[in-house]
Amino acid sequence: MKTIRTQVGIIGAGPAGLTLAHWLRRQGIDAVIIEHRSREYVQARVRAGLLEQNTVDILKALGLADRLIREGHEHHGVYLSFDGERIRVPFDAHTNGRHITIYGQQEVVKDLTDAWQAAGETLLFEAPALAIEDFDTRHPKIYFEQAGEKGVIECDFVAACDGFHGLGRKTLPRHSYREYAITYPFSWLGILADVPPSSDELVYAYHERGFALHSLRSAKVSRLYLQVENGESIDQWPDDRIWEELSVRLGTPGWHLQSGPIFEKSITPMRSFLIDNLQAGRLFLAGDAAHIVPPTGGKGLNLAIADVKHLVDGLADFYRNGSCTGLELYTQTALRRVWRAQEFSNFMTTLFHKQDEHGSFQYRLQRARFDYIRTSEAYAATIAENYVGLPFSAFDH
Repeated sequence: MKTIRTQVGIIGAGPAGLTLAHWLRRQGIDAVIIEHRSREYVQARVRAGLLEQNTVDILKALGLADRLIREGHEHHGVYLSFDGERIRVPFDAHTNGRHITIYGQQEVVKDLTDAWQAAGETLLFEAPALAIEDFDTRHPKIYFEQAGEKGVIECDFVAACDGFHGLGRKTLPRHSYREYAITYPFSWLGILADVPPSSDELVYAYHERGFALHSLRSAKVSRLYLQVENGESIDQWPDDRIWEELSVRLGTPGWHLQSGPIFEKSITPMRSFLIDNLQAGRLFLAGDAAHIVPPTGGKGLNLAIADVKHLVDGLADFYRNGSCTGLELYTQTALRRVWRAQEFSNFMTTLFHKQDEHGSFQYRLQRARFDYIRTSEAYAATIAENYVGLPFSAFDH
């Protein structure tokens, strides 16, 4: 059996696992990463594309943002539409200059993977974790397999950044946490299209036929979404129908949606999920392994990076000072932001998605919220500061 010895064993080569590994390396802490999927698969997964100010700042500080700076698109506001009326919420004026950057998650993963391997560090692809053992001792072990050969990572700590279906959460003692979940009664049909964006910033829209979102991935590629019924099939949505529906739902006087060749379609159920304990012994969870948010607020990747920040703080304090305090408080510290992100994601989801008949009581509540955003600087500021990501200092208490 192949044996690897390191200080921190990381399961998962997504944004959380890779950022954690790089950050630990900067702190002089060794790490090894194993990933169930192939490199090609991981880098082809189209996921989030919205990076909060905090996330960009972290990647810059780690020296991992060169391509992000060159190719990312800074956005200093967001458009909100309701029944064809569009307003803009400016970020700079409400957040002391903080903003978001549009840069695909798969591009972040590619950058971090390239940098990790260029440094000669260990990252094993197609190496599924089989078991996490002895995490309640000082010498945890991660058993894995690669190319038919069994292996074990002997480490001081295990970081499970292995997603919602990963081994990490399954290994936590079931009695040690509670689950919280919402399954929304609609899904997102998402497309990628070879067409320049029709808007300089994101557009969220409520329409009596359902929600729509205009986003982008680059100056030549647009990312757009439609609210659809749960259980609908891609086969029910030919390209012409998609573009027609997007044009209607996003439409506002004087604005035109450009269409073009669609090269990817997918339907994603909308859900919220979290557990209220992210650790057991020397096993720690980060990112989707512990929580899922609906993509309406753009929090998924950013929440994972925030988890990593708190975990690095705890591990650095342990190795530098021999203190376990930060690690013991990891769950408590991380959950402050997790619940804030859950609330904001739920707010954005329920504000812009059609949930009842047009003109119903629920609709009138949504309309009242939109009108308040339009007329209240304080309400607009609340949306702006949550959207760009609250600074870490906002949770110090």
